Amino acid sequence: MTLKERITEDMKAAMRAKDTERLGAIRMLTAAIKQKEVDERVELDDAAVVAIVDKLLKQRKDSIEAFEKAARQDLADKEKAEAAVLQAYLPARLSADEVSAEVKAIVAELGAKGPGDMGKVMGAVKQRLAGKADMGQVSAAVKAALAP
Repeated sequence: MTLKERITEDMKAAMRAKDTERLGAIRMLTAAIKQKEVDERVELDDAAVVAIVDKLLKQRKDSIEAFEKAARQDLADKEKAEAAVLQAYLPARLSADEVSAEVKAIVAELGAKGPGDMGKVMGAVKQRLAGKADMGQVSAAVKAALAP
């Protein structure tokens, strides 16, 4: 079962259970998937769906920060609930040690030296770790690996 099929099945289950919060989050995700498919006239695979989920999750995290700064805990809680639903569709994340080891291996493969090679390394890292790790954490690991 593809990830898109799983999302559709979860939406049906949420409808049957009358779980409006979960249903709203899943509908938002399916709308983002459909929008991407229509815009690019392609059928998305699991990797592309994971990228969309990752993007929506990042938006939720940013919104949570903004709402908490504005003392709007009700809206922050709603965003946290949506983030929890989205998190279920991401593959298991790598630990900080695993990310660091992967980054060091990629730096060694590319022969990168110094901060000037960060773009080249990040390109290779994004291909290999897309959806498997938080890109903020990955970026910090690349900076640390390339530090003189």
